[in-house]
Amino acid sequence: MGAQKKLFLGYKLRRLREQRGLTQATLAKALELSPSYLNQLENNQRPLTLPVLMRVSAMFEVELSSFLEDEDSRLVADLREALADPLFAGAPLTAAELRSAVGSSPELARRVLSLHQAYQKLHERVQSLADSLSNQEQGDSFAGPQFPYEEVRDYFHYCNNYIGPLDEAAEALWNTEKIHSGSLLNELAAYLKRRHDVRVKIVADEAGDTAMRSYDASTGTLRLSALLNGPSRAFHMANQIALLGYGDVIETLVEQAKFSSDDARSICRVGLANYFAGALVLPYRAFAAQARALRHDVEQLQSRFSASFEQVCHRLSTLQRPGARGLPFYFVRVDMAGNITKRHSATRFHFARFGGACPLWNVHEAFAQPGKILVQFAQMPDRATYISIARTVTKRGGAYLKPSRQFAVGLGCEASHAPELVYAAGIDIADMKAAVPIGVNCRLCERTDCQQRAFPPIGSELRVNEHHRSFVPYLFNQPGVPRPETG
Repeated sequence: MGAQKKLFLGYKLRRLREQRGLTQATLAKALELSPSYLNQLENNQRPLTLPVLMRVSAMFEVELSSFLEDEDSRLVADLREALADPLFAGAPLTAAELRSAVGSSPELARRVLSLHQAYQKLHERVQSLADSLSNQEQGDSFAGPQFPYEEVRDYFHYCNNYIGPLDEAAEALWNTEKIHSGSLLNELAAYLKRRHDVRVKIVADEAGDTAMRSYDASTGTLRLSALLNGPSRAFHMANQIALLGYGDVIETLVEQAKFSSDDARSICRVGLANYFAGALVLPYRAFAAQARALRHDVEQLQSRFSASFEQVCHRLSTLQRPGARGLPFYFVRVDMAGNITKRHSATRFHFARFGGACPLWNVHEAFAQPGKILVQFAQMPDRATYISIARTVTKRGGAYLKPSRQFAVGLGCEASHAPELVYAAGIDIADMKAAVPIGVNCRLCERTDCQQRAFPPIGSELRVNEHHRSFVPYLFNQPGVPRPETG
């Protein structure tokens, strides 16, 4: 057996102590430690031992899993990407330096990210304004409406995509009303009529209306497009239940988030209503139990809960309830142009805020084999390995002149969970040579030998020789190695 990994979690211990308003001397006495030893623990001069960790868990009433999980890794990854911007000159910071900065002051790191996002927004506005002026166009097209969406994405990102008040409320409603997945559509429609005096009407797209869902409060009518399949109709009915019955909970969460604009607040209300809908049609404990029993077989879970492939994948990524956590998954949805339209990660796997995704990732290959589940054993530059699946999903257009929309959905978890994942069957996770080397995207990837690289990483120093052509698109100078003479 190899040596156990030492746990240097002093910043978390210090944060817990400060949140409770305790002095080092008081905490040291409660943990039966000397003040000097506690001071060394908080400053990462000594690792936390298991006995001390158990005492900390009991005293502060925190779960060991939540204390041990690397919750700041998201912040480190986001900060690393922001600091890769050419705006920040100088040598790139090491992972250890970034982790130290985040551990010492996570709030300062968040403010640096907010400042960088404000800079990006201003830069986009100036660029759009310049384009508008050059085209002699009027209007406020340079307002940059995409940024409120990013702000809301960050909100869900740092909530670990688990919203406790809504998740628990949805599960309580499921249990109280004794809802069954096999008759979900009828039962949700009956509940809307009984509780809110709302009737559901399925309408054809005869007048060119593009609405999937439309609620008329004056007549108490919820109109759903006939183009929607069963799982989508159930989702939209559940969404309306959230807005009518749990609007106060949603409003409280929005206010607590302290968004910077009305647009962001409105977008978050929609996102929270969608979250409730997903939690209602796929109730937490029942769904989590079936997921484990079926080794997270998405197609079997679809059948058990009358849900779509995308709904099941997204719900698997939200099973992060304290005390009843499921497997940590990442979830992503990508369009045919490579744009990431939905993303979340409860794992160490991170998505880039700007730019595309790695071309070697199987989520892109899914478009070449529509409807087929593709499995990939992949390794990130930090050497973390993942079992990833990808499959296309199609949103019907409903007519010949209204083409369908196609996306690829990706779902994955760390390979260490392979025994609990049906898709790991036949994969030797110990064979690193079989792992596909992927990265976040070319802009941030540190791999120097990738033949698929589209452009060099920010901060790299290129080595160009007109008399030599490599299979690797870009060659880089190694630190401390002089440039080759040319000419």
